[in-house]
Amino acid sequence: MKRLLVTAAALSVLMAPAFADPAKWTVDPARSHLGFSVQWSGQAFNATFKSWKAVVAFDPVDLAHSKAVVTIDLNSEDSGSEDNDEGLKGAEGFATDKFPAAKFETTGFAAKGNNAYVATGQLSLHGVTKTITLPFTLTISGNRAHMTGKVAVSRIDFGLGEGEWAGDTPIAHAVTITVDLTATRAH
Repeated sequence: MKRLLVTAAALSVLMAPAFADPAKWTVDPARSHLGFSVQWSGQAFNATFKSWKAVVAFDPVDLAHSKAVVTIDLNSEDSGSEDNDEGLKGAEGFATDKFPAAKFETTGFAAKGNNAYVATGQLSLHGVTKTITLPFTLTISGNRAHMTGKVAVSRIDFGLGEGEWAGDTPIAHAVTITVDLTATRAH
């Protein structure tokens, strides 16, 4: 009997990681979008990041073990205006010479019902790390997933915009980050 209990305990330990390992997802960059918008002189200024990586392990029934890490190449920012992009990457903007990347790493997920979730995590940008919550919707169909979400952050909280750019005009403090990811379950 004792031997049977030891064997059962050993098997449960060996099998536990299999249950604590959510599905890994491979994001399709060609069908995905990561960007931001901000009011600039009363007009919407929109930009995207052309280069970024997302490592995602997510299971709606195992949120406790789900995780996502997104690393963004800030030099890949593109608004379609070279002058604006150059300024944004410069010393009064992202300062990409000192801070070439931003990173969002989840610390937890919560289900809100009807394919709605909230990801809580640490956003590191411009040498500053802040906790943010990203509400998103997720639909999973077979081995494909589609996630959309957006969150507003203050650029001032991350030290973006100094001198003449520190005020709320011509560039608003509130920046909306938008995420639209399409992914395939990794095998």
